[in-house]
Amino acid sequence: MQGCSLREALLRDQASADRVPGEATSTAMGTVCTSDGRRKQMPSSGAGKAMSLRDLLLASFLITVWSSNFVVAPIGLRLVPPFTLATLRFLFAGVPAVFFVRRPTVSWARLAAFGALFGVGQFGLLFLGIREGLAPTLAALIIQMQVFFTAGFAALFLGERIRLNNLVALGLAAAGLVLIGFRGGASAPMTGVLLPLLAALSWALCNMIGRQVDRAEMPAFIIWSSLLAVPPLLAATFWIEGPASLVSTILHPGAEIIAIVAWQSCANTIWGYTVWNRLLARYSAAQVAPLSLPVPIVAGLLSSLILGEPIFAWKIEACVLVLGGLAVNLLVGRRGARARQMG
Repeated sequence: MQGCSLREALLRDQASADRVPGEATSTAMGTVCTSDGRRKQMPSSGAGKAMSLRDLLLASFLITVWSSNFVVAPIGLRLVPPFTLATLRFLFAGVPAVFFVRRPTVSWARLAAFGALFGVGQFGLLFLGIREGLAPTLAALIIQMQVFFTAGFAALFLGERIRLNNLVALGLAAAGLVLIGFRGGASAPMTGVLLPLLAALSWALCNMIGRQVDRAEMPAFIIWSSLLAVPPLLAATFWIEGPASLVSTILHPGAEIIAIVAWQSCANTIWGYTVWNRLLARYSAAQVAPLSLPVPIVAGLLSSLILGEPIFAWKIEACVLVLGGLAVNLLVGRRGARARQMG
């Protein structure tokens, strides 16, 4: 019997991560690679499975929590440099929790790769882009390109099928994002635009790694990978910013920076990305990735309420497009999933 390719090995990891004791699995079958290198017919992962109401509500709350980051982070960046803020975020997402949580049964290499992409790639570059002068709402918009990167990677490496409703949904949502960029980002600095775009690419790669982890181990995976994000973040901090700001902040933290780091570490990082990667392990990337698309809209609304930014008509139009895309992706996807199960 032939050995397994890299793509089949990824499919094997995904199928393994998706299985939870006592949970019903999809009846669709696919060929995956077993741990001894042989091919085996197994149920596919969450592709084609309708998203439950509970998970939709959980995702809605997640959107609100993540949107708050684009109000909280700019306040933090007025106090400390970007890589210092990212280092503090991941340091306290890992410590002291790592002393009470057993390391997940994944390789050190996978933990380190996820940590570096998560810490330096996603948040270090995102914070740097905001510090370069990019408006937080526009930063929230650009990083949503992870939706397209994630769907593309899943189709390329995991063989996931992108359905017509997924394409229509992405098209509607993209139109809303373009509207925000066109009306709100004419004066955006080029460096500030490129950095969140690279952050979006890092996020998509994190999605590919994270969805191969057992859902039961996801909190431990986020905590331990956050700890392993600290060494590369420290290197970036010392190289770009110097050690003075980080040392000073740790030794003499103000109440404001303590609150910001605590919210980012506990709510945004540990809870938020545990929920996100569990959804990715349970459903297809084309279903889950677009769930983050309303973040720029909610971030803009929060900025208006908290920071006093005005709400323009074009923001409402963009909101309709983005939420319309989500509706197509989720509601049509649920009907299609039911039809396939009945058939």
